[in-house]
Amino acid sequence: MSDKTHHEKDESEGSTKDGEELADERTSLADDRTEFAEDRTVMANERTFAGWMRTGLTSVGIGLGFNALFSTMEPNWLPKAIATAFITLGIYIFYEAQKNGCAVFKRLDAHDAEPLQGMNLRLIAAIMGIASFALIIGIWMMTVPSR
Repeated sequence: MSDKTHHEKDESEGSTKDGEELADERTSLADDRTEFAEDRTVMANERTFAGWMRTGLTSVGIGLGFNALFSTMEPNWLPKAIATAFITLGIYIFYEAQKNGCAVFKRLDAHDAEPLQGMNLRLIAAIMGIASFALIIGIWMMTVPSR
């Protein structure tokens, strides 16, 4: 084999090694970007859950406010029914927020971010739902003093 052919072969092997190293480096960087993207998605899911919980609380607050403002309205069951509708909507929102939040957490793996555990989402939503249901009971048991 001539020196030129031997030298060309060495260069091509060297470029293959460089190419493999470059491919490995790019693969590693792509894996890092994927992990960061999953962590951002986990954190976005937590923010979304918090946003839906705020929306549910707003619905409960509207129901309570409506009942408080119009409690003397006749017939007296009407403001209670409207308040119950808003609070029930809030309970539904709590349920959907935890269901969707837990589904996203199930599909993703957190790498550096430490997400809320799925059970915590369920616990938070359950407490909010039970407390809201207790408000409905309280509204219907409440009597308005006559004037």
